[in-house]
Amino acid sequence: MASFVDRVVLHVSGGTGGHGCVSVHSEKFKPLGGPDGGKGGDGGSVTFRVSDQTTTLLDFHHAPHRRGGNGQPGMGDWRDGKDGESLILDVPDGTVIKDRDGNVLADLVGIGTEYVAAAGGQGGLGNNALSSLKRKAPGFALLGIAGEEQDIVLELKSIADIALVGFPSAGKSSLIAAMSAARPKIADYPFTTLIPNLGVVQAGDTRFTMADVPGLIEGASEGKGLGHNFLRHVERCAAIVHVLDCAALETDRDPINDLAIIERELERYDVDMSFAGSDGDVVPLNARPRLIALNKVDSPDGRDMAEFVRGDLEQRGYRVFEVSAASHEGLKALGFAMAEIVTAARKAITEAPAKATPVILRPRAINESVFTIVREERNLAPLFRIRGEKVERWVEQTDFQNEEAIGYLADRLAKAGVEKELFRIGATPGDTVVIGGENGMIFDWEPTMMGGAEHLAAPRGTDLRLLDLGDRPTRSQKRQEQQDRRDAKAAVRAEMEAERKAGIWTETHDRAATKAQFIEADRAAAGDDDDSATAN
Repeated sequence: MASFVDRVVLHVSGGTGGHGCVSVHSEKFKPLGGPDGGKGGDGGSVTFRVSDQTTTLLDFHHAPHRRGGNGQPGMGDWRDGKDGESLILDVPDGTVIKDRDGNVLADLVGIGTEYVAAAGGQGGLGNNALSSLKRKAPGFALLGIAGEEQDIVLELKSIADIALVGFPSAGKSSLIAAMSAARPKIADYPFTTLIPNLGVVQAGDTRFTMADVPGLIEGASEGKGLGHNFLRHVERCAAIVHVLDCAALETDRDPINDLAIIERELERYDVDMSFAGSDGDVVPLNARPRLIALNKVDSPDGRDMAEFVRGDLEQRGYRVFEVSAASHEGLKALGFAMAEIVTAARKAITEAPAKATPVILRPRAINESVFTIVREERNLAPLFRIRGEKVERWVEQTDFQNEEAIGYLADRLAKAGVEKELFRIGATPGDTVVIGGENGMIFDWEPTMMGGAEHLAAPRGTDLRLLDLGDRPTRSQKRQEQQDRRDAKAAVRAEMEAERKAGIWTETHDRAATKAQFIEADRAAAGDDDDSATAN
């Protein structure tokens, strides 16, 4: 059973926000006291935090799915829902978080460093928060939205100052055990070391960390042996120590040839995040300070081999040390040489001028739209896709079982200028419109939903603009009816003007006199009728 895991694929998702509440306050002598629905709680986030009590990613290997708690829904009497419980996951120091494509999301170095991998969803507003002077008693609330969700890769890169590299059974584990309090597994067969080992070394006033990784062999970059899987643990080191076996039993091996093979493997290793020099550039593994440790000189054959190759290695510019992990010969000098390199590297980092990160402000332009509309073709028919963080969130918050909520969404879209932009790019009634990506909300666009639902008197939870939607005229039909009325009025005016010019109409004072005569005649006729009735 695995006891050390340094790379896992993890699926993280934030909790879903709670729905808002639709409620109306009611008490004695006051049955309609106004909306009092509370807000839904926010979903919990998934956060990674560096802990000194964690040294492996084994827990994530056994449980690769992690999710934050869901927010509770809002309640009446102005009570907000409880926020979902956030999930804080402890990771070792030096953990790198990447996405599925290998892009680095966070490099967690230092105890307490945190990274929010999946934020929780926002809770929906209750009808109390949606009320206004124009919309005094909303019969709807906003829904909670889902939290962020993604697949990430966790890679552990040990924090070490010195890296020990070499062939299997070169004595790396014995060397780290002799120079520190680490107790790695040591045996007389290859590939004894299956996991990286760390040890703390004290050399004078300098204390540093030393790491050894499973042995490399020729072709490791192609997957032979343990491959390059564990070289990530030496990416942060300041220097590399080549541990060469001077008492190898294989007749086809010698320290010079071993060094050349290991150097080629280090050159083929692609460092994506490693130790950076004082200029901030990434330094490849084979370009860092290197020391040579000719190990196992306690044996006669090892001593002779070390003396034979020492001169050649020094001519190449290496600092060479003859050491023995068994007898501790030469370990003190090697430790001080390591400490010297570590001290110089730390000093360079300390003295390097601090690079002030420029603050880049990108304010949104006044006329910048919060959405984009792209015209597409689907089944030889036009399709208009609307994308934008705000508008997509509005759709997710809408309860499409509630007509008033749909009307509220229409008002928000109209206020944002979506309908006007659709007209501008040539959309016509009946065209297919999608808000969001592949799983977005699809509907047939009918531009009849005008803003101002708060002025429509309708029962709570309904919207008069949605009633008999199929029988209601479209805007184009309304424009045509209005134009027809204008044409009819113009025709009547023209006809009346033609009659006036033809003399059919009398002048104004003649019409008034004629009208007076008609009135007097009526009065006289009425008087005669009354007298006749009296006489009879």
